[in-house]
Amino acid sequence: QVQLVESGGGLVQAGGSLRLSCAFSGRVFVSYAMGWFRQAPGKEREFVAGINWSGGSTDYAESVKGRFTISRDNAKNTVYLRMNSLKPEDTAVYYCAADKWALDPRTTPWDYAYWGQGTQVSVSS
Repeated sequence: QVQLVESGGGLVQAGGSLRLSCAFSGRVFVSYAMGWFRQAPGKEREFVAGINWSGGSTDYAESVKGRFTISRDNAKNTVYLRMNSLKPEDTAVYYCAADKWALDPRTTPWDYAYWGQGTQVSVSS
């Protein structure tokens, strides 16, 4: 069974940076594309960024392009989300998710079979 554990969330001022980490265990990490999603209070869960098994293909939501960077370290079974120039509207619970066998990162939550527990990111103005 895949287990995902996020870390790195917190409170930051607008314009600041955070790096989220997601530790993967239980299966072969390189068999999975990985994604980051977020959910703000009263809103639906939305795609933030995705990365394929090798790291050679990435995708981003328009709202975070140029500010966020997704990466993975297959030797450490970990996926990262570097978030720069944070805005108050980035405030949400951020979730890591795993998608088996996808050749390219997918953007809809129902494509991902496994989810972490989430980590809170709060950006003050």
